[in-house]
Amino acid sequence: MTLSIEPVGGADAAVVHAVVQAAFSSRPPLDPPADALHETEESLREALAANGGLVARLDGDPVGCLLFGPGNEPLLLVRRFGVVPGAQGHGVAGALVAAAAAAARSRGHAGMRVYARVELPKSLAFWDHHGFVTCRTEGVLVEMVRLFEIRIPVPTADAAHDLGRRLASQLKAGDLVLLTGGLGAGKTTFTRGIGVGLDVRGEVTSPTFVIARVHPPNGAGPALVHVDAYRLGGIDELDDLDLDTSLDEAVTVVEWGEGLAEGLADNRLEITIVRGVGDDVSEDDPREMILQPIGARWCANDLGNL
Repeated sequence: MTLSIEPVGGADAAVVHAVVQAAFSSRPPLDPPADALHETEESLREALAANGGLVARLDGDPVGCLLFGPGNEPLLLVRRFGVVPGAQGHGVAGALVAAAAAAARSRGHAGMRVYARVELPKSLAFWDHHGFVTCRTEGVLVEMVRLFEIRIPVPTADAAHDLGRRLASQLKAGDLVLLTGGLGAGKTTFTRGIGVGLDVRGEVTSPTFVIARVHPPNGAGPALVHVDAYRLGGIDELDDLDLDTSLDEAVTVVEWGEGLAEGLADNRLEITIVRGVGDDVSEDDPREMILQPIGARWCANDLGNL
């Protein structure tokens, strides 16, 4: 079978209406019924003309669809997402999600959001599998969000320091930041900027020989816990450290934390520092910071403005 995904507009309302009716009428009865079953060709024509959508075809036959929400929101709303019964299990749904993500990125959105029904655990599991996390539940609806990675060029070490300082304004007690990057990538320089932004006491240096260092706040803000996970044998060792503050009351930055510190929190900010390779790489060579927010904590944050 040949699977294709194509953008659609108002002129394709009849095709989309047929797919929506077939997909949603095959689902278990819901109370209240799904709004999608009340859609008409006219209502879909208006929605598609305003915001567009996608149709999936197997061997030329329309078998899946979705509609996009308003384009002026930070997160692109995906709705009326459905696949007709006979086409399920052929990768149609996953292909629609991938195409929707590509469209959202090309439109400049920071991510996507969907609404799923609490009575449909398979639907919730599907969105979870595709990187969506639950932000809130209201009545029978669960709002789920997937945030895209953010790439920020940092031409110098000073720029990395300044980015850390700016990020600090969006951090709060309980936040976990995982830093990944090779030796000399600038992890400690970036963390030093976070410390300046948080206004904590003490010089932020590499914690290699102490594993973890606590920097108390000068004012009412959170402390900074700076951790080097390179020498930790497991996450239990970090939990067992005799720190002067609770991780719930501090911003925790973990260097070399990838694959180890994720168990500390479902909500975290993973940052990878990428720089050039070779023997001539210096401290001030250009780098790129790749920020991947994970979890409901970041649903309302606009890290793209950093």
